[in-house]
Amino acid sequence: MAMLVSSSSSSSSSSPHSLSFTRSLHNALSPFSITLTLTRSHSPKRAPPSFKATLITNSDSFQVGRSIGSYGFMNVTRSTFPLLSSSIFCLLFCQNFTLSRSFFSYSAFPSALEGNKYSYADFGAGLKTQDVGEGSVKIRLYEGRVSQGPLRGTPVIFKVYPGKRAGGIEADMMAANELNAHSFLQRNSKGIVQNLVLLVGGFETITGEQWLAFRDDGKYSAADYAKFASDRVSRDRASGELSSWNRFEQEQSIKRKQIFVIKLLQGAMRGLAYMHDNNRLHQSLGPFSVMLNTISEREGRYLIPRLRDLAFSVDVSYSELEEDPRSLADGLWRRATAAGAFTRMEKRAFAIADDIYEAGLLFAYMAFVPFCEAGAMDGLALQRLLENTFQLDLEATREYCMEDDRLAKAVEFLDLGDGAGWELLQAMLNADFRKRPIAQAVLNHRFMTGDVL
Repeated sequence: MAMLVSSSSSSSSSSPHSLSFTRSLHNALSPFSITLTLTRSHSPKRAPPSFKATLITNSDSFQVGRSIGSYGFMNVTRSTFPLLSSSIFCLLFCQNFTLSRSFFSYSAFPSALEGNKYSYADFGAGLKTQDVGEGSVKIRLYEGRVSQGPLRGTPVIFKVYPGKRAGGIEADMMAANELNAHSFLQRNSKGIVQNLVLLVGGFETITGEQWLAFRDDGKYSAADYAKFASDRVSRDRASGELSSWNRFEQEQSIKRKQIFVIKLLQGAMRGLAYMHDNNRLHQSLGPFSVMLNTISEREGRYLIPRLRDLAFSVDVSYSELEEDPRSLADGLWRRATAAGAFTRMEKRAFAIADDIYEAGLLFAYMAFVPFCEAGAMDGLALQRLLENTFQLDLEATREYCMEDDRLAKAVEFLDLGDGAGWELLQAMLNADFRKRPIAQAVLNHRFMTGDVL
């Protein structure tokens, strides 16, 4: 799921050595400028000034604060419709001292991790079981700030990979790949899109741990917002508050939620479109890989969604479309071949469509979970409903959901614009990868532009 190997502005040949954090960090030292903004306040209403700065690779330039959590990867094979997108997804758990939450993202990590029973033969018949295997890479998170230079005082979030000693080769490859992906995307002469988290710097400790520092533009995820919104629906319904509202207030509340969710999806798709325009896939897109600066629907006008977690990002420039069983993208290319993509052009088209499929699952998650009571629908249940029960037939899915009063507001949301939401979701989750829209086409759809509101 990750094959990005060069942090230079031009593509270079792929090799196992280029998926080394030490080599990647050395490449990142080559001069380039990125546009940064000071964020001394987390208020979404303020627009801090921007200026030029270089990637910080000196550990003395940072101060590390308290631990805010840790998470690990788990592989879960799909019992799903054959030959679709990722055959497994990545499940990450985070325990926070002040806020307990979990990270979740779909991915295509291959079967190399211990405990996963996934096999190539599963592609032909469709996955009949759902096996779970825990990965060896455990990541820690810390608060911190830049202590020296022009970015002094800038708050950051440290993402700490254990390195080869504790995490094996996968940890080193993932850390290198995330560093490569961000440094490449931030070198773009056209400027940095605001819908990607910003890498401020990175360094390796004497014990081999690999630290990546990202500007702290918010500690919420799209999943945090979805949980907050669904919990509020449950509270309001339990207290009878919904029935006591006057009709105007109720309509305004629903409208704010609809606007917030569409803006969230817009930002995520802009980040993905930027990556695709620069020949990079995300490959672990999900509600926990979208960072938000606010979860207040009343502050929706200030919402800036940002994509994060690029450890499995893949370089899909034509010069890099070489299959390597040692790469993180091995599973992606095997699925491409199984789906009938054999030429470089076909494999690239499949890979981009694979990201769009994951974006479609994110769209479905955000269309249902925030609008329903807590427990009425979750990511796994929704994915099984779409893929297993209705085999990606969205018309049949809608008919089923209409019979469940708990899902009424989600159906109402997707019904906007004479069913524009269902129309877009069907396109993004098309079983034929050749018929899925590109990211920019998704952004231009009447549902995503907000014209339906």
